Amino acid sequence: MAQDMQAVLAGFGGQGTLFAGKVIAYAGLIEDRHVSWFPSYGPEMRGGTANCSVTLSDAPIGSPLVTEPDAVIAMNQPSYDRFVLEAKPGAVVVFDSDLVVPADARDDVRRVGIPAAKLAQDAEMGKLANVVLLGKLWAEARFCERATLDEAIRKCVPPSKAHLVEMNKQALEIGMGA
Repeated sequence: MAQDMQAVLAGFGGQGTLFAGKVIAYAGLIEDRHVSWFPSYGPEMRGGTANCSVTLSDAPIGSPLVTEPDAVIAMNQPSYDRFVLEAKPGAVVVFDSDLVVPADARDDVRRVGIPAAKLAQDAEMGKLANVVLLGKLWAEARFCERATLDEAIRKCVPPSKAHLVEMNKQALEIGMGA
């Protein structure tokens, strides 16, 4: 069974951090766990900062706020700089290594950088860097069963974009293998 997880996913609006967080939340729902998904974004949705807190637990969740995440996805430098400082010791911090240069002094977190945007572009998957990073987080944290993650993607991709489900699943695989 998957462990409890408190995660923060952050980036600029339009990078898909809220979508990736929703996939994690749906995975928890599919596995009948207690779930909290709490989005937050600046006044301009595209281009402003956007982040979400996601908690998966086998026990009731007291608050949707995640103040000491044990998992972080950072899609840009400002997000990394902010949330790496909030991460609890031992946390996994997954980031796009082409957009983030870790300059913090933390030696008590596990940094995992992959060139997510480049990997997505090279695979002709345009803006799926968020899903590539989600795949990497899953590989590091195993927050749900693998089949559950695919089902969560199917649930989160809107019916009008159902043709993108397989591409999203391929993006997960790229992240898992990176």
